[in-house]
Amino acid sequence: MKIRSALLVLAVTWSLASCGGSSPAGKVIVLGIDGLDPLAIDLLMSEGKLPNFARLRQDGAYGRLISQKPMLSPILWTTIATGKTPGEHGIGHFVAVSPQTGEKLPVTSDLRRVEALWNIAAEAGRRPAVVGWWATWPPEPLDGIIISDHTAYHFLFAEGFTGAAAEEQTTHPPELAAEIAPLLLRPTDLTYDEVPGFVDVSPEEFSRPFDLSDDLGHFKWALATAKSYRDVGLELWKREQPELEMVYIEGIDSTSHLFGHLFRVTGLAGELADQQSKFGRTVEEMYRFADELVGQYLDVMDDDTTLVVASDHGFRLGELHDDPSRVRDLRRVSERFHRLEGILYLYGRGVKRHSRIDKPVLVDVAPTILTLLGLPAAEDMPGRVLAEALEMPLQPDRIATYETGRRRPRGGVARNPEVDQAVVERLEALGYLGGTQSPEGERNLAAIAFEEGRYDDALEIYKRLIEAEPEEPGLRTSLAGALGAVSNYEQALEQLEVAIELDPLNVEAYHNRAVVHERQGRADLAIADYNTVLRYSPDYEPSRAALVRLTGSASVNAPTTEAEQQAGFLAQKASQAARRGDYDTAVTLLDHAETMAPEYSLVFQYRSNVAYLMGDREAAIAALERALELEPDNALFRENLKRLRADSTDR
Repeated sequence: MKIRSALLVLAVTWSLASCGGSSPAGKVIVLGIDGLDPLAIDLLMSEGKLPNFARLRQDGAYGRLISQKPMLSPILWTTIATGKTPGEHGIGHFVAVSPQTGEKLPVTSDLRRVEALWNIAAEAGRRPAVVGWWATWPPEPLDGIIISDHTAYHFLFAEGFTGAAAEEQTTHPPELAAEIAPLLLRPTDLTYDEVPGFVDVSPEEFSRPFDLSDDLGHFKWALATAKSYRDVGLELWKREQPELEMVYIEGIDSTSHLFGHLFRVTGLAGELADQQSKFGRTVEEMYRFADELVGQYLDVMDDDTTLVVASDHGFRLGELHDDPSRVRDLRRVSERFHRLEGILYLYGRGVKRHSRIDKPVLVDVAPTILTLLGLPAAEDMPGRVLAEALEMPLQPDRIATYETGRRRPRGGVARNPEVDQAVVERLEALGYLGGTQSPEGERNLAAIAFEEGRYDDALEIYKRLIEAEPEEPGLRTSLAGALGAVSNYEQALEQLEVAIELDPLNVEAYHNRAVVHERQGRADLAIADYNTVLRYSPDYEPSRAALVRLTGSASVNAPTTEAEQQAGFLAQKASQAARRGDYDTAVTLLDHAETMAPEYSLVFQYRSNVAYLMGDREAAIAALERALELEPDNALFRENLKRLRADSTDR
């Protein structure tokens, strides 16, 4: 790679500027590895499979990094990079909605309202390099290097972009794009010899045309991107000698979404067993890839460098969906299987060996990195410096702010339809984009405002969203929650009635209505609504806990006879067999259950689930019709039957 003479001049200037601080200034590498789960790391480390993570644990500082909801990557990684809450930094989802066309467009750096660590470092003369970090396109002009998150999306096209899209600037400086090109892998560049450790497929399967809707193709994208960003980061560190480098690797999270349900699961059958034979080792091998990546960065560090390794959340690996009829494709689970705890390791210069970090949260990372760089944190950063993990002089005072007033979200950046479409299609393939047309970012920012106790802000956003989309039951439910928080119970109930009418299976609406009833002293109505929630969603913990508190029990729709009790047990066993893909066993168990209790609706509900998974929609419809005859007021049966009939008609 050619090192530009202009950058060499800047390096001298920055080095001189850094010598005047009151605290010794070091260099920092930040590896952001999305979705690394602390329990999985502990398990694999105990088996001797992650020697570099073990080195970090032994000779550095460690804590489980506590995330926040909604656990969506652009929000969380922007929080880590800015030290500001989402309500302050303004990134609320993977996409924003164009006010001109109403279409979903990926978030960009223009939407961020505050300075990121790379802006702060550059302004202070501490040269930054950023690789692949969320919401860094378009690359910002600064005294440093940006390899934006759009770089990898060019890999989604076998021939690259064409026309005007080919001119998109993905790096700063712009000429850097050509210099790093030899380090970039497309999915189609991966050879069959490079993947046997990750997947077990035939050469014929491996050579299928690249397609994001294909699991193997999607994995190729994740692996190629991870390798590319790893190699670019290593090269930049060695050749350009930045004082702050931040490298983002997404592959573990994507792989967990694709194949996490297969991790260390036993007893699978049918299609799930076939999946496991091909992809059962993929997640574990990606963790080993992450360990090797950490080792490669450890090898290029010097004594003046601190390594920070973080994940924005964990992942519940090895779990199948409780009701397989709700998610036909178990691999698309969105953020529902994210775990609230990620990981945070500090290692090297200024780090106290063998230390534990006390309950770090996302906003603590930026102030700590600034301290390691020899820069003060700001008073408008709500997080703390993780002093218990450091053995170095701390800045005695914070400055007021790094926000100069120059940064304003523009949102009018010129866009390339090819890139936008590629990003949105990939997010849809992982289940991150739902069917609602309302701006997901604004919805999330409203939810965050509610969680932070800024109820007036939440009310304002929800009311504005409902004006644009009055038939969206989730918005009505959320507005009711905010109204209830300010004790406006009557208006809250009005919104909840509308929400339930729009969606009779809206368990959050029933729960919120129960909460309002309980606050009004109407315990009988509250208990009825809590029971309705568990009728339609047996694992909805807030309602279960409320019922236990009010009645001492959360037993809902309990069998009334011994025969129903036995049939219910068999139906549960059938459900477990179906979740493992063993449909033959599930059908046999349900046959026995129906013989025992032919009038028990639960048996027919499970029979419909299994028939649906087996692809027999007619049998699924017939079973639900029988269940509805036995329990005519069951909205779950009625709505599922409606969907099955519509699906059959569409086919």
